[in-house]
Amino acid sequence: MKILVCISHVPDTTTKIQFEPDKSGINKSGVTFVINPYCEYGLSKALDLREAGHPVTQITALCVGGPEVEPTLRKALAIGADDAVQIDSHPGDSAYTARQIAEYAKGKEFQLIFTGKESIDFNSGLVPGMVADLMGYTYVPSATHLELSGADKALAHREVDGGAEVLEVRLPAVISCQKGISEWRIPNMRGIMASRKKPLAVVAPVPVKEYVKTLHFDYPPAKGGCQYVPADQPAQLVQALANKGLI
Repeated sequence: MKILVCISHVPDTTTKIQFEPDKSGINKSGVTFVINPYCEYGLSKALDLREAGHPVTQITALCVGGPEVEPTLRKALAIGADDAVQIDSHPGDSAYTARQIAEYAKGKEFQLIFTGKESIDFNSGLVPGMVADLMGYTYVPSATHLELSGADKALAHREVDGGAEVLEVRLPAVISCQKGISEWRIPNMRGIMASRKKPLAVVAPVPVKEYVKTLHFDYPPAKGGCQYVPADQPAQLVQALANKGLI
């Protein structure tokens, strides 16, 4: 069984975001980039399946990005991926990124494609479903648990309003992962040393039409002040709400 783990290269969760002066993008000066936490759950789950005795022959980490994503992919290799692939292109919009992943994966017989449920920088959550559609694979969004059942089936759990949904899934499948499906792993020294010798292929992107063009970035509007109403004057509260058209 071959598993593809799609990884996003994102700013560390503690980063204070600043934009370029022309607001064309994030100012990356001094910003530490990491594996998207939700993608890291997918990588850990792939390793869990191998360690549980399933016939996982290859775990490939893939990232769409320029030379700057190499350290992120090397960390994935240090954690335990067998090889890595850098699609040498700026990720662009979700459709562009999904098309690059799907074009690479086609014909390579991946039985499972793991992704994060979303990236923590743009939070769109669109790429996994698009990859599944382009590949013609079964899709399970936001999985919190996964068990393989034989060579071509899996049992997946996902959270829904008021409970959990249990799905029997036929492979091949795309699984977007969130907290609960596995636990993050810290690369040890042996893994870090081994990652330097593991293959990391750089492949050219395929020509793909981009449907979205980013004009500029901006901060959300500042929050307004609070208006306090004395507890013994409910009529004033009602009037304030009426003035705002809320009642």
